[in-house]
Amino acid sequence: MRMRKPWWRLLSGSLAAAFSSALLAGAGAATAPASATPKPTAHVTPTGTWGTAKELPGLAALNKGGDATVYSVSCPSPGNCGAAGTYVDGASKLQAFVANQTNGSWGKAIEVPGIEALNVAGDADFITLSCASPGNCSAGGEYAVREGHFVQAFVVTETNGTWGKAIQVPGIQALSAADDAEVIAVSCASPGNCSAGGHFGNGHGRQAFVVNQTNGTWGKAIQIPGTLRTRIGTADVASVSCRAPGNCTAGGGFTDRDHTGQPFVVRERNGTWGKAIRVPGIKLLSGAGDAGISDLSCAAASDCSAAGSYEDSHGFFQAFVVNERNGTWKKAIEIPGTAALNHQNASVGSLSCASPGNCSASGIYTKRSLLDEPYVVTETNSTWGKAIEIPGIAALNRDGHAHVNSVSCGAAGNCSVGGDYLDVHLAQQAFVVNQAHGTWDKAIEVPGTAALNKDGQASIASLSCAAPGRCSAVGYYTDGRGRVQVFVVTET
Repeated sequence: MRMRKPWWRLLSGSLAAAFSSALLAGAGAATAPASATPKPTAHVTPTGTWGTAKELPGLAALNKGGDATVYSVSCPSPGNCGAAGTYVDGASKLQAFVANQTNGSWGKAIEVPGIEALNVAGDADFITLSCASPGNCSAGGEYAVREGHFVQAFVVTETNGTWGKAIQVPGIQALSAADDAEVIAVSCASPGNCSAGGHFGNGHGRQAFVVNQTNGTWGKAIQIPGTLRTRIGTADVASVSCRAPGNCTAGGGFTDRDHTGQPFVVRERNGTWGKAIRVPGIKLLSGAGDAGISDLSCAAASDCSAAGSYEDSHGFFQAFVVNERNGTWKKAIEIPGTAALNHQNASVGSLSCASPGNCSASGIYTKRSLLDEPYVVTETNSTWGKAIEIPGIAALNRDGHAHVNSVSCGAAGNCSVGGDYLDVHLAQQAFVVNQAHGTWDKAIEVPGTAALNKDGQASIASLSCAAPGRCSAVGYYTDGRGRVQVFVVTET
């Protein structure tokens, strides 16, 4: 199975080696053989109940090559979501799909319209999406223009429930002379008003770009201002968040003149992107080590939070957060409590802010046994609390290898986190954990995945909460024939 992710989303127990060996490179998700665990019962929280996971309708007919995955889900209102991912068709080509949930029911997955005409070499990958309102979404990713690593970035828009044709990101060809471009993140503030970001190759390395959609029309991609000094290195966008049309924030990483990775943030105001700046205070944490942003979330146009990892003086990686308040970025801090938990490397997998100063984040730390365990941490009224091990995860994660892939908050103190763990049989299983009124419940195996996941490889890839207790999640599993399929599950 292919599951490409940028480096900033892969920092875990082995993150020091990954960071130093391939800055801004992708890698695959963990896999494991074995049998499934007994089917769990439905789990009730003070705000919602997770239903039973089901195979995404219509995808099996597309996924004739038996290798599908899903990257993104976005829910603008309860029971109304969009999802996007990839599958292998009957000609062994990797294609992109989209699917919609309407009034709580998932429709059939369809191939992204127009993608085959672009994807002549059959290697579409890493598709991400954002939905501003039901039936109004935008997505982006990459497709292969010819054999070998020659890829270009595409975007596609859904309007009033109908998906238009995928197009090459306007202006990207002029930037990416090396045919190496990809959309990594997209965010939509209102229907037809979105921003996307990613990277392009210019022959000297990867550079960061952003592109805006205004009133349904995509403008030309531009290199992020202020990143030109990375001409001999790399720069990339990890996350984009838009709270109003033409008012977005992006974050990622770049290689500075000392050849170390550093995190940056950049703001768009009234349709104009400003200059990227290094995250304030990061040098005090990392010294001469590498650092990068993994995720970013804005609860208001000038109130955002970002999170990532930095290399400490011992060569290990630690987790940080940094807040923007009223348009000014404060200094980055180590996530409170992670030092007490972490005995080697820590990272942040995902971050979500429900309102200014009220966010939750989740990631991985290395236990004294050198095994990986996931944590959660919550910010309340602009103060970050202490990170804690996800309640109940130790009882599930018997082999000590877990990943956190997504967190989403329907309201302040009401969030959900999803990922995967290895059970006692070394089978990879999907988990979810809910926060209600500021208190984290116990992690559970996603209901219904045990029945689907015959070959022991399941995970939640993405989840989205439109309101407290009203979330949808998407993920993948392996069926009894070793084929990788996609599941959907909804909390009501």
